[in-house]
Amino acid sequence: MGEYQCEHDGVDSRIKIYKYADGYRAQCTWVSDLKMKDGTLRRDVKNPDPAKRNITSDKVVLIDKVKFDGKDTWKDGKIYDPTRGKYFTVALSFKDEKTLTVKGYLGPFFGRVYWKKLK
Repeated sequence: MGEYQCEHDGVDSRIKIYKYADGYRAQCTWVSDLKMKDGTLRRDVKNPDPAKRNITSDKVVLIDKVKFDGKDTWKDGKIYDPTRGKYFTVALSFKDEKTLTVKGYLGPFFGRVYWKKLK
């Protein structure tokens, strides 16, 4: 599906969305604050899976297992928020040809962000 730019909590990120298994996956490829003040690389320390806590922030899988509904939405997957170490249900749809709407759900509540298409 392409490469996107996202800004979240003052951090600029680049994300690649690609076909994976029987769905789609979104993975970070670059983050603006990869290095911490002491020069060490920022890692996914809040991940609920201890095996993933050593992954650098520029390689974190953000969305997994979304599937196209045949109309205009990718859904039935999960989105991961590395700033909180939490997973949410996710739905993706295009607001326009260059803007992807990403909605994360927890029960009846949701948050929405927009990713700008780069390529």
